[in-house]
Order: sequence, then C-alpha cells, then structure tokens
Amino acid sequence: MSGSPFLALPGAVVGDPPDGGVAAHYGDPMVEQRRLEQGRAIVDLSHRGVITVAGPDRRSWLNSMASRALDHLAPGESAEALFLDAAGHVEHAVHVVDDGERSWLVLEGDAAPSLATWLDRMRFMLRVEVADVSERFAVIGAMPSGDGFPVELPDGALTWRDPWRKVLADGYGYAPEAGHAGAAWRYAEAIVPRDALPSLAGAVRSGSVQVAGALALEALRIAAWRPRFATEVDERTLPHELDWLRSAVDLHKGCYRGQETVAKVVNLGRPPRRLVMLHLDGSDTVLPKRGDAVVGLKVRPEPAPGDEPERRAVGAVTSAGMHHELGPIALAVVKRAVPADLELIVESHGIDVAAAQVEIVPAGAAAAVEVPRLPRLGIRP
Repeated sequence: MSGSPFLALPGAVVGDPPDGGVAAHYGDPMVEQRRLEQGRAIVDLSHRGVITVAGPDRRSWLNSMASRALDHLAPGESAEALFLDAAGHVEHAVHVVDDGERSWLVLEGDAAPSLATWLDRMRFMLRVEVADVSERFAVIGAMPSGDGFPVELPDGALTWRDPWRKVLADGYGYAPEAGHAGAAWRYAEAIVPRDALPSLAGAVRSGSVQVAGALALEALRIAAWRPRFATEVDERTLPHELDWLRSAVDLHKGCYRGQETVAKVVNLGRPPRRLVMLHLDGSDTVLPKRGDAVVGLKVRPEPAPGDEPERRAVGAVTSAGMHHELGPIALAVVKRAVPADLELIVESHGIDVAAAQVEIVPAGAAAAVEVPRLPRLGIRP
C-alpha cells in the first residue's frame, strides 16, 4: 500500500507499530481526543485490512466458523466476531458488515493475508469467493454523535458500528453493566475506496472536518475497556479473559471451532487470566509500553524493620495511553487470582510506576451457572 495522504497533513507524525503507516498525532493528541470524542474528527485507519466474502452461501459459511451468529446478518447491520483455534484461543477478530451481496471483514492489516488464505482453504464446494481487498479499500474511524459520519462519505461507503456499548442479547458480560466504562463508546468505522482518501484528507485541509491521530483513538479505547486484537491478544488469549463475550460471542450458537472451550469456561470454570485497567502514577512522565511487567507488592503480615515488600510478576501491560481527563492509563492482563486491592507497580524504562487497578473481568468471576450449556452440535434456528 502506498503512503496515506493523511500523512501529508500539517503536523502529522507517523505512528509506531501496530499503528505504523498512519499518523500517531497531528501535534496535540489531547485536543485531538476531545475533537474525536465530541464527534468532530475522523481518524485515518488506512493500515487496517479489508476482506470481502461474496456468494450466496457467504453468511451461513462464515456463521459455521465464527463465534458470532452471522447467518441472518441484514444488509447494513454490524457485528463483531472471533475466529478461534480448537482450544478456544483467539486467532482473529473481525468487524463484519454485509451489503446484501458481500460480507466485509475489517481487521488488523498484518492479519488480513493469513485470514484470507485460511478462509480460502475452507471454501470446499460452497458458493463463496474470498478476496483480500486491502489494496483497494481503506478504513476511516470516528465517534459519530448520531447516525451520520463527521464527514461526507463517498458513494457506496459502508459503516460498521461497534457493539461494545452493551452486552448483546446472546452474549455475556463479566464486568457489571452499571457504570461500565464502555457505555458511552460510540465508535464507528467507514469502509471507503482507497482512492477516496485524498478527498477525505482534502476535507480536513479545507476545515470541513477535523482530524485525530491513532494515539487519540487508543486513549479513548483504553478508557472504554475495549480490547483490540493487535494489543490485548497473545497466543493464550481466551475471549473470556478480555470480557469479549459481551460483543463478539453468541452463547446460544453451536458448531464453530473452539466452541466447547467457550462453553466450558462460561459454565464450569473461570477465566485463567483477566483484563484490568490501570490508573498510572504520572509523576515520572513515563508511559509504559506493551509487554512491560505488572508486579504485585505483597507485605509480610509481621514485617521486620527494613523488610521490603515481596515483588511478584502478576501480568503484563497490553496497551497504554495518555487520556485527556484520566491522565496516564493502561490495560493489562493479569493472573486470575490477583486480589482487586493488591498494590501494583509497572516496571517500565527502569522505573517503578505505581498503578491502581480497576477490575474489568473481576477477580471473583465465577462459573455463570445461569447460562445454558452450549450444544455440541446444532444449527441456529
């Protein structure tokens, strides 16, 4: 893909992976956050991947492999779905919207070729056609205040609206709904022809719309407790650990790879790890990076004079950002048994950064016995 025309806008500073190839910011990430939150700005996400699936069998075929029911997806309706391995670990996360002829899947750019290849191998004799169209189509993000987008979109553009704001009818939330940080999350993505990017960047130049960088979007995402595949997921991730059952898993849907593990953890067990948000001490102006160790400090019941608290690694930072109201914040995945009141620090850049934990998936998250067991086999009516 050629360089984005948004990088030619005044003040644009290119981002680091996983947001390389687009602007991290345009000079003032805090102001950009406010503009984005108020629905007045767009974000260049042209580094994201786009896959299309065409053919009369596309929805039932995708439904047979995905964690979310897609067989009855109406034109223009949005969904989020995961593709899991046989042990229930997350392999891909996709944003799905159908236009009546094709299903469009938006995902991390570097993941598009592998998912497209895998899907193509799974076609068998079904009437479907898979294409990686990332070279021809791009993604623009926004937080619209209503049904529209902050900028006029080209003809044929499709809009995906994030379902994260509430637990879907057939999903399940580990985090309590009351006071959930995602309740005000209004995020949307527009899929546009890649050759429309210059005119969209031109709308920014003319003042028709404002622009925000990837750092602004990331800070708002972290504050909303919203998991992202490129940051929160590793080779061991189960969707339960990130509270992803609220938006991307249908607990009344059977017959997809990894479904038995999803059912077992929901009905019988507990997530082995759990997502938390961290409020970070900003006095050292250090912002942790992905992979920095989260350490618990355990004080002995009767410490002797001079005894230091015992330090024990309990997890790792997955995302971090500077929020315009909350200050430095992060998402981290920690061990299930870490107490909610345990004093935590993040080891970053050779400095101990004090961290206050906000539970997303609670430490006491237990088996959800009221959720029906998933059938081993079956077809959604």
